[in-house]
Amino acid sequence: MTEILLIRHGETDWNAARRLQGHLDIPLNEEGMRQAAALGAALSDEPLDAIYASDLSRALVTATPLAEARGMRVQTDVRLRERCYGAFEGLLYGEIGARYPDAWRAFRARDADARFPEGDRPSETLREFSTRSVQAVTSIAAKHVGQRIAIVAHGGVLECVYRVANDIGLVAPRDFEIRNASINRLLWDGIGLTVLHWSDTSYLDTPVLDETDRV
Repeated sequence: MTEILLIRHGETDWNAARRLQGHLDIPLNEEGMRQAAALGAALSDEPLDAIYASDLSRALVTATPLAEARGMRVQTDVRLRERCYGAFEGLLYGEIGARYPDAWRAFRARDADARFPEGDRPSETLREFSTRSVQAVTSIAAKHVGQRIAIVAHGGVLECVYRVANDIGLVAPRDFEIRNASINRLLWDGIGLTVLHWSDTSYLDTPVLDETDRV
């Protein structure tokens, strides 16, 4: 068994504004920095054998207090990045529908194989992204059998992992929380993932944003 603490990055200004980030490297805002510090303090007494994060700064900076308290380094993995949304990236959710109405309808419908218009980078389909995310988490877990690890990633990654662990299809509406800086505990047994506890933000003393794409 591998115990996984799967953590979403702290808040960014774009989270608060409902602006789609994707692969754009948006930093934590002041509240996100407070959340990262509080996360480090909340888990300070918990043994960790390894700490991983997406290479995007909002995840890496969230993971840094966990590593600094233990004299460890954060191991970055590009596979833990958020979904690439192509031309949607950088736009407010309200702007996407106005510019790309057909693609927006596919997004809202959770079309697993829809590919959005290309921006600076080609977009990923939801199915491609889910495969990448789950493979990233499980392959990391497979390196640490019998250990406890932390993985700091993005809302979309957390969603894909939760759906696979609970056998929820990609098309089903999201009815579970994906909050900034939330601690989510899972087990990997070499075959599948089991959720032990989801969306713990009890260590924070201010309201926490949920992911904005609940549809």
